[in-house]
Formats: sequence, C-alpha cells, structure tokens
Amino acid sequence: MYILVLVTSKNKKEADKIAAGLIKAKLAACVNIIAKINSVFFWAGKTNQASESLLLIKSKKGKMPKIIKLVKSLHSYKVPEIIAIPIISGDRPYLRWIDAALR
Repeated sequence: MYILVLVTSKNKKEADKIAAGLIKAKLAACVNIIAKINSVFFWAGKTNQASESLLLIKSKKGKMPKIIKLVKSLHSYKVPEIIAIPIISGDRPYLRWIDAALR
C-alpha cells in the first residue's frame, strides 16, 4: 500500500534534514516541503500557535516503522506529528516510480 506521510517540523532547516535522511535511507521516494504553515494546536494544557514546515512524504506502508524511527531521531519535538494517509489510487507510472525509488 502506498502512503502519504505528514510530518511537521519547527523550520525548513529541520525539514530539509529529515527529508534528506528519508531519501538517503530509501524510506521515501519523494518529500515535498511546504516551508511556512501556521499551526494551531493544543499542547501542555493550552492552545498554541506556531509557524512550522510541513513534509509530504511519499512511501509505502511497510516502511512506516523505519520512517517513524528516523524522523524521531532527527526531530527536535518531544512528540512530532508523524501520520500516514493511504493513497487509494494514482497514476500507474508514478506508483511504479515509487516502487523503483524505494528499492
């Protein structure tokens, strides 16, 4: 199963480091980084707001445990967002490219 993994980070520098680690380890075929997003979230008993970067990681479900481990090893947050969404359909040549990139 193909997945899209969402990870937020404190800034683009951290996002770049995580993306490079995922690609080098062949845990992701592609990582898009959206450099500036505004996040509103509940943490430590209160509502917070922060400027973050968002990583959009294209991979496969079987890689998820290693993705989580690598992201946590490179991430500055105590509890980083690492969630996967199934890709239910896609262009076959693109999906085959994901397969090839992850070998």
